[in-house]
Amino acid sequence: MTDFTRVEVRRDGPVGWLIFDRPEVGNAMDATMFDELEAAWLELDADPAVRVIVNTGNGAAFQTGLDVIALAHDRAALREHSRRTRDAALRFTAWHLRVWKPVIAAVNGVCAGGGLHFVADADVRIAADTATFVDPHVSIGQVVAFEGIALARQSPMETILRMALVGRHERIDAERARQLGIVGEVVAGPALRERAQALGETIARNSPTAMALSKQALWAAFETGLTAACRAGAQQLVAMWGHPDQDEGPRAFAERRPARWEPLDRDRL
Repeated sequence: MTDFTRVEVRRDGPVGWLIFDRPEVGNAMDATMFDELEAAWLELDADPAVRVIVNTGNGAAFQTGLDVIALAHDRAALREHSRRTRDAALRFTAWHLRVWKPVIAAVNGVCAGGGLHFVADADVRIAADTATFVDPHVSIGQVVAFEGIALARQSPMETILRMALVGRHERIDAERARQLGIVGEVVAGPALRERAQALGETIARNSPTAMALSKQALWAAFETGLTAACRAGAQQLVAMWGHPDQDEGPRAFAERRPARWEPLDRDRL
């Protein structure tokens, strides 16, 4: 795998790990991390041995958004990030990059501001019991947009509006985040990575192609109305017809053995 300086990328069985690795600054994103995140997601997505990707952070924080100090000293990077933001062309989360493998966000600590992108854009979210969520944008005169919009489609609107409008003056703890649907599970902090690995291995037991098509269908439901989403979902469903996994799944079940799935078939996506 590629050598990175701002993120850690590794594989443990069928589970790939993308770990923010700037703990001294709360894993905030500078220009180099932007580039490395894009490369890391695409590398894990292209690795046929990786069936599920876990995203977490080293140190006390999960992810705290932009490193405004670093970007202030790198005018070219700031202009490029501003352009991508204006054009809705960001490229640092799995959703931005159309990674169709399942993604688990394992929130190990504070998740602030732009760090909420990685929660909003994950498929499954778990958190350490010490994790907290805060969106300070309005407290520094900025607008809550991408991450808040995505979260508002997944959690109660009032929850996200309150977090957006109260800003840095209020944090949501892990258990409250679970109750509000921001995450689906809370575990003891020391057990977070072990739980993420186990969950990833469980998910990885399923057909890679069927999971990718299911993910496409369900995420597309955010983009359209109910009828259009169901019509689009029918295309993903039909795309799986004739795939060898549709025969292997029932056969393995009947024979009471693990299924031997085909590698992800990108031609069907």
